[in-house]
Amino acid sequence: MSSPRETDLYYPIKAYLEDQGYVVKAEVGAADVVALRGAEPPVVVELKLGFSLALFHQCVARLKVSDDVYLAVARQPGKRFARALKDNVALARRLGLGLITVRLKDGLVEVHCDPGAYAPRKQKKRQQALLREFARRQGDPNDGGQTRAGLVTAYRQDALKCALYLFEVGACKGADVARAAGVSAATRMMRDNHYGWFEKVEKGIYGLSPAGAEAVSTTGRILGAD
Repeated sequence: MSSPRETDLYYPIKAYLEDQGYVVKAEVGAADVVALRGAEPPVVVELKLGFSLALFHQCVARLKVSDDVYLAVARQPGKRFARALKDNVALARRLGLGLITVRLKDGLVEVHCDPGAYAPRKQKKRQQALLREFARRQGDPNDGGQTRAGLVTAYRQDALKCALYLFEVGACKGADVARAAGVSAATRMMRDNHYGWFEKVEKGIYGLSPAGAEAVSTTGRILGAD
């Protein structure tokens, strides 16, 4: 069985557009596919077997000749392609492009979004969460672009404040830690023990675990000290 080619996408897309009353021709000027219907502006489709930045660049360039530009790729099975499709549909919408997939085994054509101006709605809850995290975080303890592993959050900084207090005074009541460390959620934080830094000594009283004592050694960086 021969390897798939970009040309394998053409005839399913041609048939799909012709069913909608378009006259379709391939390789017109710089465009892979051009479709015309009456006096309407041309529809331009760029064909690729998979997603790439170059494909988006091509389609953005075609917006100089028409507002109706689609990118078309071969549809693949599996979750990896499904995630890539979701992300690239979002990108296409932001760029004012349409996106089509073609299932090569049977020629199924699916339009996932049409070209058009994009006005994203801001998600207030996410924006507020972002601003809360920014306000709560002390200093700037992370390096831009680092992986999520080891990322210092405001939650981690608060947990370390609790660990520092326990390191200095020993096991004590959660309410005392909350007051002295300035962390209102200290009791819940120690009870949940997300980082494994705390251990329950008795009801309402918490101490520091060996992992917590080790974490205290990195206080300067985590708490945003210069």
